[in-house]
Amino acid sequence: MTTSLFQPPEIASIRNGLAAIQLSTKLQHKLDHKTKPLGALGQLEALAIQLGLIQQSEMVSLKQPQIVVFAGDHGIVDEGVSAYPQAVTTQMVANMLGKIENGVEKKGGAAINVLAHQHNFNLTVVDAGVASILPEHPRLLQLKIAPSTRNSVLAPAMSDLQAVAALQAGMDVVRQLAGNVVAFGEMGIGNTSSAALILSLFTPIPVADCAGRGTGLTDEQMKKKVYALTRAHRRHHSAKKPFDILCAVGGFEIAMMAGAMLQAASERRIILVDGFIAGAAALVAVGMAPAAKDYMVFTHVGAEFGHQAMLKALAALPLLDLGLRLGEGTGALLAWPLVVSSARLLNEMASFESAGVSQKV
Repeated sequence: MTTSLFQPPEIASIRNGLAAIQLSTKLQHKLDHKTKPLGALGQLEALAIQLGLIQQSEMVSLKQPQIVVFAGDHGIVDEGVSAYPQAVTTQMVANMLGKIENGVEKKGGAAINVLAHQHNFNLTVVDAGVASILPEHPRLLQLKIAPSTRNSVLAPAMSDLQAVAALQAGMDVVRQLAGNVVAFGEMGIGNTSSAALILSLFTPIPVADCAGRGTGLTDEQMKKKVYALTRAHRRHHSAKKPFDILCAVGGFEIAMMAGAMLQAASERRIILVDGFIAGAAALVAVGMAPAAKDYMVFTHVGAEFGHQAMLKALAALPLLDLGLRLGEGTGALLAWPLVVSSARLLNEMASFESAGVSQKV
């Protein structure tokens, strides 16, 4: 396999160059002169600076936030790595989409629907590779690469041409989105196995230490999962480059998400990265274009075993630790109020001078 088939878009680093350094200094000065002790807003201050650098402005504007959920099935479920049958992917996509009755859309009932409605995010669901044929729906983009990846225990999960198609499809999805903020989520039975394999091939971490219980495996099921992942890792251990790792053990939804992240970064959008699966897509995207990480806000650390190691590999500091392991983009939207607060504090909080407050001597 070769990475020459796919060239990521050009992405500018937000921290390199004289203009970026000057803007970073101005943002830090602005925060330091707010009516508070130095650094008193903690991680929100670093987030505010990141947002300002992404938008190349001392004032941050958050417009028309989007949530995109990529769905795909995984051939490795044939090895018994999941507590749920593959049909659940299709059923959960239907739950997210809701129904059209008499020409009227009735919103879906998944957790991501509730949070998207609460925080005014526009929801788009993408069929990246669901095993079943999904009916048409105004919120569904039918971009199926194939009905499920191959079983990575026995063969590469996808061909290089399929990987390129998925990456480019993800880029196309973002090009059509409004706004300057995009959150990414996923749905796919077996995708924690794919994410664990991606992590183990990107890092020196043994694959058994990357695997978690996913949707709630029993001890016996967990042994079966680790055995399957060990065999898959052994087959593909020579995959070192991000594109090759994606082809070997990735999922179509992970590949599309990685392409979407690359495109979003190239358009200077704020990227909200959800949990373990979205983190695997981020590993691929950052591996292909390191500057893409500048645009990513890592919203939480999940309960899935390996997510903490994944964030460490990305040198990422998450905003929340709520023990989540749901996916769908739920962690990203739960962290959204912190992003909004960080921007508003930068934009609206008074300075010592404007408020007539004495500074520290």
